[in-house]
Amino acid sequence: MFIDQSMTRKVVTIEKEASILKAEELMKAHRIRHLPVVADDQKLIGIVTDRDFRGAMPYEFFHKPDSPEAQEAREKMGKLTIAEIMSTNLVTLSPADTIQDALLLVQKTKVGALPVMDENGKLKGILSVRDLLRAFVTVLGLGTPGTLLGIVAEEKVGRMKKIVDAITAEGVSIGSILVARYWETDKRAVFPYLLTNNTRRVKQKLTDLGFELLDPMAWYMDQLPRNEG
Repeated sequence: MFIDQSMTRKVVTIEKEASILKAEELMKAHRIRHLPVVADDQKLIGIVTDRDFRGAMPYEFFHKPDSPEAQEAREKMGKLTIAEIMSTNLVTLSPADTIQDALLLVQKTKVGALPVMDENGKLKGILSVRDLLRAFVTVLGLGTPGTLLGIVAEEKVGRMKKIVDAITAEGVSIGSILVARYWETDKRAVFPYLLTNNTRRVKQKLTDLGFELLDPMAWYMDQLPRNEG
């Protein structure tokens, strides 16, 4: 799935000359934490986050909001512009990138939202972690009632086909299949999402074929061996 199918197109933006208090108002009004900063031609020049805003404010602003010190700080902060606190070292996507690209980029950079720019540097949208999760829910078919199975399979050609054939032979549709690492290097954990809640016959068939069933809730990445180096 491409980014332009999952991103938010109606982006709330701000200009670099605006007050940081204007950014605070926009974030509260739209319940967002990221504001792309654009020039008059809609070219992206920066981004400001709620973290940038908090970093610019003194302790009293948040912890003693009614004190004279906080009011004085607010007046001073009102004179600061977005240009003084925005980040210009941008991490961005293009509309032709995929949600897999976005997931890897979020994991690498630890950012909460990624502006989407066209080849001319103009802002076309923004992809938040929430948008990314929604996209994966759609791709994996998790919005449809069903059951997630866990299967341990040898890493051999034809094993995946055998699993799929066993499931479909029971008249059960598959919403998605995820394949992940397993503790043993010559095996993989296979997680088919079945579009049914009645999985007894499927489980029995897979067991009869020699597959080991795995409880998806008992499998998690932290148990896997880590790469050295």
